[in-house]
Amino acid sequence: MEEESRNHNHSQHESVPSSSISTSHSQENAVRQQQQSSGVSYRVNMSISDSSTRNDIWSCLIVLLIFWLFVTTTMIFGVYGSLELQLGPHCSRPIHTNPLFVQSIKAQELDRQTSSSLMLYGFHNSPPLDVEFTWTETHIAVVPDDGHKEWLYFLNKGSKLEISYNVKSPSSAPLSLVIARGGESLEDWIDHPSCPKTTLSWNILYGSGKIQQKISKSSDYYIAVGNLNSQQVEMQLNFTMNVLVYNASKAYYRCSLGSGLCSLSLDPLGTTSAILTSPGPTKGTSSAKWYVKLSYGPRWITYFAGLGAMTILMFLAFRYCNMCRTTSGDGTGFQATDRGSQSPPLLSHKDDGLSSWGSSYDSVSHDEQDLEDWLPVNSLEGTSLNEGEINSNPRHLQVICCDAPRDCFFLPCGHCAGCFTCGTRIAEEGGTCPICRKKIKKVRKIFTV
Repeated sequence: MEEESRNHNHSQHESVPSSSISTSHSQENAVRQQQQSSGVSYRVNMSISDSSTRNDIWSCLIVLLIFWLFVTTTMIFGVYGSLELQLGPHCSRPIHTNPLFVQSIKAQELDRQTSSSLMLYGFHNSPPLDVEFTWTETHIAVVPDDGHKEWLYFLNKGSKLEISYNVKSPSSAPLSLVIARGGESLEDWIDHPSCPKTTLSWNILYGSGKIQQKISKSSDYYIAVGNLNSQQVEMQLNFTMNVLVYNASKAYYRCSLGSGLCSLSLDPLGTTSAILTSPGPTKGTSSAKWYVKLSYGPRWITYFAGLGAMTILMFLAFRYCNMCRTTSGDGTGFQATDRGSQSPPLLSHKDDGLSSWGSSYDSVSHDEQDLEDWLPVNSLEGTSLNEGEINSNPRHLQVICCDAPRDCFFLPCGHCAGCFTCGTRIAEEGGTCPICRKKIKKVRKIFTV
């Protein structure tokens, strides 16, 4: 009987490792299937991420192209668009441009009324403003009732203006004469004719007299006479101009607009200056005016270089944002690596069936629900671990208090390093896993089948 009992106990003792081994093999197969499915999911996520990245790049390129077209159109047709200029006698008008955006300056005379032609000069450096001319114009003007009459001249800094007037028609109210700098100042005076602060000079005209004005800034100047009476008024005006013009003796480019279109090429790295001049008044005429159409040839290489520079900056910024997005989040990052070449889990598979207690966070899944489904948690058919068997092996004791078996695992890392009591206490205190130092969110008890 004793021998039969010993044989029976021996057979039972040998059957336990066999069950444990079969359980370990089944769990190992489950792990492999889970890793394969995780790898497929990971590659799908990689494909979706790559598609989203390509869409973002195309969207940025479209926005960049639209912005470039807007800036180019504004510069070519707005800032450096064609315009018409009016020149008076002995006018010397500088043409200000940026050689980086303008390749050439084109000038053409319109409605030529006299044989005297205009000139376009080109200089490597700014010419001196030291040539002086004096000329006189006489105007017999009829100012309409409740209206005004104006004359436009371009005057350089340092010029002097003297106006002699004689009102021939009697009027119940005095006239007003103003000298306005620029079109905006003239419009302000037209809207508020009785306000003297809107113009450079504001004068009341009685009978006859003289008005003198010194020019402190090169610009367009309007001489205007306003009539607030209910009837038109006739008057005589004499303009005596003492003007300063640019010295064109050192010009490297000279072109007469009388011979046709003049085109001056600009050096992108130089300080090219362009001056448009007009001749003096013609004898036998009370006034002389010339009209010029001015246009600019764009330097396309600058615009395309700007587009390339903006594209490079966009890609650098986009790459930096992707790097920041990769390293941000919950501190785990996004690793575009193959699942088949990953390092083995922290807890390797053992023959004793205890390898299913936990796994590396990176080697199994990043999802808490997947980890809970993978491990045999809360099994209805499970039974508690045999404390006597586990206590006989110190390797199975927990690493927290070293007094109880390992019967729980932590989420989200999946490590099995303590008992359910200690793990619950650490989780409630907001502690971390003693193996990987990740924050413990949940604690799950382990049962064996």
